[in-house]
Amino acid sequence: MNAFASVAAFEAALGALPAADTSAIAAARARQGELTKPPGSLGRLEDIAVFMAGWQGTVCSTLDTGRAAIFAGNHGFVVHGVSAFPASVTEAMVTNFGAGGAAINALAGAAGLDLTVVALALDRPTADFTIAPAMDADECLAALSAGAAVVTPDLQILTVGEMGIGNTTAAAALCARSFGGKTAEWVGPGTGVDSAGIARKIAVIERALAHHGDAPYTPFETLRRLGGREIAAIAGAVVKARQLRIPVVLDGFITCAALAPLAAAAPGVTDHCIAGHCSAEPGHVRLLDLLGLVPLLDLGLRLGEGSGAALAVSVIRAALATHAQMATFAEAGVAGSL
Repeated sequence: MNAFASVAAFEAALGALPAADTSAIAAARARQGELTKPPGSLGRLEDIAVFMAGWQGTVCSTLDTGRAAIFAGNHGFVVHGVSAFPASVTEAMVTNFGAGGAAINALAGAAGLDLTVVALALDRPTADFTIAPAMDADECLAALSAGAAVVTPDLQILTVGEMGIGNTTAAAALCARSFGGKTAEWVGPGTGVDSAGIARKIAVIERALAHHGDAPYTPFETLRRLGGREIAAIAGAVVKARQLRIPVVLDGFITCAALAPLAAAAPGVTDHCIAGHCSAEPGHVRLLDLLGLVPLLDLGLRLGEGSGAALAVSVIRAALATHAQMATFAEAGVAGSL
C-alpha cells in the first residue's frame, strides 16, 4: 500500500505533523539537572538526550533498532555535463553497497544500524528538467511512497542518504526555488567538477528555474519538477518518520535539500531531525541555517551515501549513554549540586 497515494494525502501529512512529547522533554531536562556534573557541562550531548526523549516519549531513550536508508536514482539532466562521472556509476555503487564494499557499509555497521538500499528505476532516468518536469505526478508519488516504505514502527532512529550522479545539481535547484538567492550561491563542485563544470551547473539550473517559473510553489510541485526519485524518496521517508515520531539524522546537502520545498511551506517539518554533519558542499551551511539545524560534526565530508549521518549516530549513542548511565547526586551520595 502506498503511504502517499495522492497529492492530497501527501499535503495532508505535511499539514498534520505530530509534535514531540513535552512531558518527556521536561522529565529528561529534570534528569539532566540531577546528574553528577555541572549544569550544561556535556554541551550538545545534553540537548541530544532531551531531543531523543521528546520523540521517543520516554525519559531515557534507547537505540536498539536503527536503520540507515540509502535511495538511488538517475537524472536526465546529466546529459549537460554537470558531473565528473557518468550516470552508470549510480548503478555500480548500488552494486557495491550490496557487496558490502562502500563507506556506508562500514559506517552503518560501526553505528549499529541495519542498512537498506532502495534503487529507484535506475534504467529510467528522470526527464531533463530544463525542458520538462523531472517526474510526472504518479512517478513522484511512487518515489515518496518508496521512501516511506523503509520506515517501520519498530525503528528508534533513521538515517537517510542518497546515491545519484548529478544530484547536487538537483539539490541546488530545489534550494534556489524554495529559498531564493543567487543560483551560484547554491552550486558547488559536487563530485569534483572544475570551474567550467560549476558554470555548466549554474546555467542548467537557471534554465530549469526559468522553465518551471510559472509552476505552483508547492512542496509537491517543486519536488516533482526539479527533484529526482531518490530525493523525493528521502522526503517521503522523513515525513513518514515524523508521522511515527521517529527521529531522523540527515546527511549532507542533498538529503537536506530534499526537505527544502517542504520546509519553505511547513518550517516545522525538520523538528524531528538532527543534522549529522556539515558537508564540504558550500550550499550546505546556508541550507542548514535556513532549516534551523546545527550540525553535530564538521569533518569535511562530501561523499554522500548517508555517511555523515551514520557517523553522527555514534555521538547520539554517547549522549544517550551518559544520560541513562550517569548517577544522580542522590544515587552517588553527593550533597547538593556541582
